[in-house]
Amino acid sequence: MSAMSKRSKRRTPTAQPKAGKTRVATPSKIHARPVRASGRGWRTVAALVISTVLPAAAGYFAVAQWWARGEPAGTQGPADMVWVPGGDFRMGSDSKLAQPNERPAHLARVKGFWMDRHHVTNVEFRSFIDATGYVTTAERKPDWDTIAPQVMPGTPRPPDEELVAGAMVFVGTTAVVDYPDFSRWWRYVPGADWRHPQGPSSSITGKDEHPVVQVSYDDALAYAKWAGKRLPTEAEWEFAARGGLEQATYVWGDEFAPGGKRMANIWQGQQSRPFPVVSAKAGGAVGTSPIGTYPPNGYGLQDMTGNAWQWVADWYRADQFARLLRSGNVEVDSQGPPDSWDPSEPGVPVGAPRRVTRGGSFLCNEDYCMSYRPSARRGTDPYTSMSHLGFRLVMDADTWTQRRATLPSDGADR
Repeated sequence: MSAMSKRSKRRTPTAQPKAGKTRVATPSKIHARPVRASGRGWRTVAALVISTVLPAAAGYFAVAQWWARGEPAGTQGPADMVWVPGGDFRMGSDSKLAQPNERPAHLARVKGFWMDRHHVTNVEFRSFIDATGYVTTAERKPDWDTIAPQVMPGTPRPPDEELVAGAMVFVGTTAVVDYPDFSRWWRYVPGADWRHPQGPSSSITGKDEHPVVQVSYDDALAYAKWAGKRLPTEAEWEFAARGGLEQATYVWGDEFAPGGKRMANIWQGQQSRPFPVVSAKAGGAVGTSPIGTYPPNGYGLQDMTGNAWQWVADWYRADQFARLLRSGNVEVDSQGPPDSWDPSEPGVPVGAPRRVTRGGSFLCNEDYCMSYRPSARRGTDPYTSMSHLGFRLVMDADTWTQRRATLPSDGADR
């Protein structure tokens, strides 16, 4: 869904992976083991075995702890980041649940990297704003030059008085409506921004540990530069989201609610009415949850699906996976396509700028949007800010090695 287009309208490998679920350990996959979708990862099991069988060997305890985390031996990682070991995996999906833009599954390879354990939070983003004075996209008057590519040629420029700072906000409905008309539950709200996600009267007071939302792609890049990190590529994001489970339906396995337990912040379980009807009983309460509310995936990453969509680095093409399969090449550390192509939105040029967003959000539901699956993907206008869209970052191993050399003698990343 192009929020910017809605704004303008309203303002005018190595080897082929084996079938089944394997926890990917290294690019060579020497240590791959089958795991239960709902069980503890093989790394943790191996660590427990080592610490039980060899209790007298202190060195083995250190190795076990490293192996369980999947981190480079002897390496203290960046604060609140998790080591994702990299390897070969089948990216995308051929599942019956997969949308055309997720197909076909194809072999991809990524090298290891550090990833934020959780979304960038409100308190973290506030630190960036306080340190830099940065003004987010939603807080600035929209620029017609960024809107024009999102509308059909010949669309007249809206009057200046209609170009006001604001962002897209989910408002819901009072009754069931036709799903194709998303303008019934989304509004461009002047004054909405990261401090006021639902509009000027809303606030993030008491929500320091919630994901920051209402941030554009440009905002995420600005934060990344300040933090010395970068946005993940689409391949890195999916590899990390899968947590070592090869082609599992969800980031935690194949069962939606194992043992009846909710595993992510999505519409089901949060709202008592069908999407997009906001429950009057809940007082209209719908939104993000604090980080760590739900169990992490196999790599220790929280909220890889649900809670808030996440920006990634790549340009979005709806046909990207089909193009990759036709090329016959393994996708190795892919940086994505050189341009955008998205034919899904009537009234928007198919080549309008789009960046990939991943992971789904608190609005995803089984009837309209099942994007709480690791293969689900969409394209979003990079200048768009939305009340269910945030981000997390990654850091290359070399970058961390260089940074670590400048830290205090104890190696702490303060």
